[in-house]
Amino acid sequence: MKKQIIVYTTNDCIECDLVKQVLKQEGIPFETRNVSANPDYQKEVEELGFMGVPVSVFDNRVVKGFTNELKELMDIAR
Repeated sequence: MKKQIIVYTTNDCIECDLVKQVLKQEGIPFETRNVSANPDYQKEVEELGFMGVPVSVFDNRVVKGFTNELKELMDIAR
């Protein structure tokens, strides 16, 4: 099975929705981890060095937000 990008998200997060929308449009598989629904996911985000979402992870690369770094992460994940 091909590795997926993990997207840490929360309810009513516009930036999170944008990240997921772009990944879907590009056909890049991803797993959503909602920090509102599971406190363990919030702990994972904090262990990655962040307090908020969206945070996207692929292999050892971590990107916060909807930035140019996300595009680089997507290119690696293809």
